[in-house]
Amino acid sequence: MTVHLHITLGDRERLGDTLYQQLVEAIRSGQLREGDPLPPTRQLAAQLRVSRSTVTAAYDRLAGSGYVTARVGSGTFVGIKRPDTPNEEFPSPTPKAVWLKSQSWWDSRPRPYSFPPAEFDFTSGFPDASFFPHEAWRRLMSRQFRAASMRRGVYAHPSGHQQLREAIAHHLGVTRGIRATAADITIVNGTQQALDILTRTVVAPGQNVAMEDPGYGMALRTFAVLGARVSCVPLDNEGLRVDQLPDKIRLVYVTPAHQFPMGMTMSMRRRLELLEWAKAHGAAILEDDYDSDFHHDPGVIPLHALDHEQSVIYVGSFSKSLSPVLRLGFIVAPPSLQPAIHIAKQLMDWHTNLPLQGALAEFLDSGGFARHVRRMRGIYARRSKALIRALKEHLYNEVEILPRALGLHLCVPARPTRGPRVETAAHESAASGVRVQVLSEFSQQPDPPLGLILGYGMLDEAKIREGVRRLASHL
Repeated sequence: MTVHLHITLGDRERLGDTLYQQLVEAIRSGQLREGDPLPPTRQLAAQLRVSRSTVTAAYDRLAGSGYVTARVGSGTFVGIKRPDTPNEEFPSPTPKAVWLKSQSWWDSRPRPYSFPPAEFDFTSGFPDASFFPHEAWRRLMSRQFRAASMRRGVYAHPSGHQQLREAIAHHLGVTRGIRATAADITIVNGTQQALDILTRTVVAPGQNVAMEDPGYGMALRTFAVLGARVSCVPLDNEGLRVDQLPDKIRLVYVTPAHQFPMGMTMSMRRRLELLEWAKAHGAAILEDDYDSDFHHDPGVIPLHALDHEQSVIYVGSFSKSLSPVLRLGFIVAPPSLQPAIHIAKQLMDWHTNLPLQGALAEFLDSGGFARHVRRMRGIYARRSKALIRALKEHLYNEVEILPRALGLHLCVPARPTRGPRVETAAHESAASGVRVQVLSEFSQQPDPPLGLILGYGMLDEAKIREGVRRLASHL
């Protein structure tokens, strides 16, 4: 395979030197890597409109300097790795003032989340990648890339793949009791893009957004980045404290089916109270049903299914049920918001990957998704039980173990007076290969609740037991 090089020979007086220097810089910068082939001399000469002898001389000079090697009958190849030390012949340019900078506001923002490998990774929200239906998905994607499927070759409507939207509407009706049609649904790149789009289309900069505390940090960051004023509202055993909501709120963000990260399910009384509050205050409700496929209480009714005022916007994702790698989610919104959502989606990325959408549509319609979810429910139920057993054995005197909806994580608040030590042990356990999230990092309160967030999606039962044992050894 020949590497395409972008070379500019501005100085026509010293063509050979200029070509040589640009090729050396391409090697030193990493644009050309060890083993990469250089273009044939005849091809590069034609591309640059110079004589072939000029290119040949530059290649010979590169070979003499040890940058490339020539193989008879094969071509010329980069022969060295990018040097770790400065090259004396072409020293690095003197650092210059950086004129192109981001707005200073971004300097105070938290850095992007990263998830380096850990032997015992209890990070919440991740499914077990080893159970992803790779073979079935490969076949589905292969069909999507057939000529007949790709023949139009044009951008599609921002709302997404028609068949997928119909499949999701059917899935939500059967599993969640939500009455929706394909016209109510927009396909997005996961929940994060849904939050971004909905904040832009519903909330004006300077307006107030309310959310649960403790709560989902990425939602908080999105609201703040887009100029909203965020009010963090405390919880009790029934969920969000509606009586603590400020008056002038444009949007309330909630996770009622399985509160993140605490894990309680919002009571029916509190759900009806929240809907009445939204009606009285002219506020919208953003319902994030992030892991509904793994609730072991199918009788929990979404806010959307109880809403008669069209004030609830429902957001779902396939990141927990299939894989976060796919970046596939959806918005169910009232007709009044659809035009704005479609415009915002188109301005962001026009539409979500169509072959992926088509593959998921087939997976849903064929029953493959339902079978996969049933299998994973059993696996995660066993892991949840294994985690609770391990916590009772090793950390019973340190944390409270409360029954919660299944999902992919368990929140265990620290017992009175034990909170600081429990969270310190969580940080110290990283040296033993154990990654655990602490509850206080999900709260904006001056005196945040303390405890642990333990995800069990990525760990089998044996690793759950060993990981908890290692964590306890730091107490």
